Amino acid sequence: MDAVERPTFETSAAMEVYQYVERHGTAARHRVREAVDLSPEAFEETLTHLLSKGYIEDDGGTLTLALDVGSVEQHTTDGLTYTIRPARNDDFEGLVQTIRNVSSDGTYVVAESVAEQLLYEDAVTRHNTVESRVFFVATIDGEVVGWCHLDIPQLDKLRETAQLTVGVREERQGQGIGSQLMERGLDWARANGYRKLYNSVPAITENAMVFLEEHGWHTEGIRRNHYTVDGEQVDEVMMAYTFE
Repeated sequence: MDAVERPTFETSAAMEVYQYVERHGTAARHRVREAVDLSPEAFEETLTHLLSKGYIEDDGGTLTLALDVGSVEQHTTDGLTYTIRPARNDDFEGLVQTIRNVSSDGTYVVAESVAEQLLYEDAVTRHNTVESRVFFVATIDGEVVGWCHLDIPQLDKLRETAQLTVGVREERQGQGIGSQLMERGLDWARANGYRKLYNSVPAITENAMVFLEEHGWHTEGIRRNHYTVDGEQVDEVMMAYTFE
């Protein structure tokens, strides 16, 4: 299933099973059946239907969302080899720690809110009739060191735009990882028909704005005194990337 495809359900049982798995990220097959209170026969029929539609995958009794957001890529820069790939639910802890590392100085407010949302929902990927959330991660020796996140509304009037955040742990910055993550996010959005992406940063984060501008982003608006950082009111710079 593609992350831009809005899931549809033919029965209330199918919707209940999907929503349970979607909310939890991964779920044991027997736990799902207990939670939705279906007979074994009805549950098997419903699950078979969801599997055939490509909405859910069954990995040895563990159910997960079946989202196709791309392949695993390996990159080497100045002798450093790292992997960029779609995030999995077992990346959860490393992903949250990485976002918190990048936003620890309190200036990447949007990324802070992404980390809090992850912790609240306790799942990496979301895909429902309201929104989708896609993450790509950069890993070195299996450890998450960076991310690119796209928040995708499912409302028809907004489905050609998305919010993007990107970041790399401080000790791994300056090695080209952030640029590769950015390109992965842009390539995915371009391939899926998006016309504009957004990212908002406080005006005091000059390095972040320079990074975005170097990758084709432009300032689209400013909200005066939108943030309070260390007791000071700070403008929000709303930046956008428009696909040709």
